[in-house]
Amino acid sequence: MRYFTEDHEWIDVDGEVGTVGISDYAQGQLGDIVFVEVPDEGKALAKGDEAAVVESVKAASDIYSPASGEVIEANGALADDSSLVNTDPEGEGWFYRITLTDPDELESLMDEAAYASFVAKL
Repeated sequence: MRYFTEDHEWIDVDGEVGTVGISDYAQGQLGDIVFVEVPDEGKALAKGDEAAVVESVKAASDIYSPASGEVIEANGALADDSSLVNTDPEGEGWFYRITLTDPDELESLMDEAAYASFVAKL
């Protein structure tokens, strides 16, 4: 199941593991991504913590964790090719994976339909 935040992060949940990235809308607003800083494996994140940084030709933006957990994998491919966030933001351009510590937090996030409605009003 995929959930979205009002800050345009997504989290794809499979059991206890969540994969996090930014939405297609977000990458479109940022423009060409030139650098991505992902969190270190083993880092504990609380929901809402600054988890990553994206730099584009327009600006640098903080990426917030949509749920609490421990980082179990960072997408190393982004260090070599940050443009993956532009070309496949909701696929190969993911940022990190976490083991969820409080799956109930996901209930406050939007599903894909709710997020589409939210973005349509922006």
